[in-house]
Amino acid sequence: MSKTITAQERQDFKTIPIVTAFLIAGFIGLFSETALNMALTDLIRVFDVSSATIQWLTTGYLLTLGILVPVSGLLLQWFTTRKLFFASVGFSIVGTLIAALAPDFGVLMVARVIQAIGTGLLLPLMFNTILVIFPEHKRGSAMGLIGLVIMFAPAVGPTISGLIIENLTWNWIFWIALPFLVFSLLFGLRYMKNVSEITKPRIDILSIILSTLGFGGIVYGFSSAGESGWGSALVITTMIIGAVSLALFAWRQLTMDQPMMDLRVFKFPMFTLGLLIVFIAFMIILSTMILLPLYLQTGLALAAFSAGLVLLPGGVINGLLSPVTGRLFDAFGARVLVVPGFIVSVVTLWFLTQITLDTSATTIVLLHSALMIGVCMIMMPAQTNGLNQLPPKMYPDGTAIMNTLQQVSGAIGTAVAITILSAGQKAYMATVTNPGPQDLAASLVEGSRNAFTFGLVMAIIGLVISLFLRKKA
Repeated sequence: MSKTITAQERQDFKTIPIVTAFLIAGFIGLFSETALNMALTDLIRVFDVSSATIQWLTTGYLLTLGILVPVSGLLLQWFTTRKLFFASVGFSIVGTLIAALAPDFGVLMVARVIQAIGTGLLLPLMFNTILVIFPEHKRGSAMGLIGLVIMFAPAVGPTISGLIIENLTWNWIFWIALPFLVFSLLFGLRYMKNVSEITKPRIDILSIILSTLGFGGIVYGFSSAGESGWGSALVITTMIIGAVSLALFAWRQLTMDQPMMDLRVFKFPMFTLGLLIVFIAFMIILSTMILLPLYLQTGLALAAFSAGLVLLPGGVINGLLSPVTGRLFDAFGARVLVVPGFIVSVVTLWFLTQITLDTSATTIVLLHSALMIGVCMIMMPAQTNGLNQLPPKMYPDGTAIMNTLQQVSGAIGTAVAITILSAGQKAYMATVTNPGPQDLAASLVEGSRNAFTFGLVMAIIGLVISLFLRKKA
């Protein structure tokens, strides 16, 4: 349980060093996640595995997060801030070291799961700590710095990894990350403070099992659907198991005196609205992040490093604007940022539905940058505004639910985008008699346009929802 911190207690915390330790560890965790995506082609060749097998490096990571993050609310009430921080960074260090030394796919897969455990512990802890050590009128600025890391790390990951792969081997993605994690651990050892009240609520094993089956089943089902197809028996089975387990999990939490995850947070309307907005925004981000590299490399025939460079400006702009939008949130509230943010996203996604084989890389740079500006105006303000509505005792539950549903929305957004992309490609190729390389590129562009239409629809829904946000009091 998070305790109410007095102004004097907040002054005793060295907030900048504490946030810095989180930022470094979070940056490397998220950088490692996306950086490896650019190395998947090399890893298929090096380990002599199929593309379906290599995708487990991503699916396994998401699956581990989907299972672990829901339990984080309970962990935050059982272990001190320092213990959880050192455990999270420790897992990240061990996972990164094993990944750097991995001799085969199996070892690398284990390393990715260990890395995901570190990230799964770190993210909810980071958000909960920010809520505790900063007063409400300063949380926007702090969350803006978190937003800088969350968006900037995935943005520079593909570019830096493309440069590494061209000049070194894939192992160096992890060797370069390792010293930063060690520094974060040492920095945290010096400055990290315990900020939460330890209540050690009763551990309900059945809730943990239902949570694992529920969120794990949903994330796995959607993650697999993009490749295996929605009609796959495995996908259908895991989705059914996930949905039934989630329903039973929700019923159990609402009937327990001390629930593992307090679903009464949904009684706060602005939290629920913020959760829906973040859910939609994250779907847009993840679907776009998988569509644009495919379009750039297959449709426009750009090399991996060049494609990474095209996507770099948008990520950098988003990262740099995050602290600015944080300060604007502190001054004006969420609505004046989120509504215009969705308007920018809607306009940009409409232009992305019009892309062709003749669209220039410069146009994609501009459109991607505009979309990242829109997303920057949406994500952190909506998330911070939603969490601000909760009483301190519900911070662990609010952050756990917010982070869990981000993983679920990412899996859904990616799966739906790939499904629509594939369907569009098949429909286009069915009209071609003697397909050649140009037709394959054109089919991918057609599929991409259809998938961006899905993003456009989601952005319009998000815009409507954002109109119900309260103005700053």
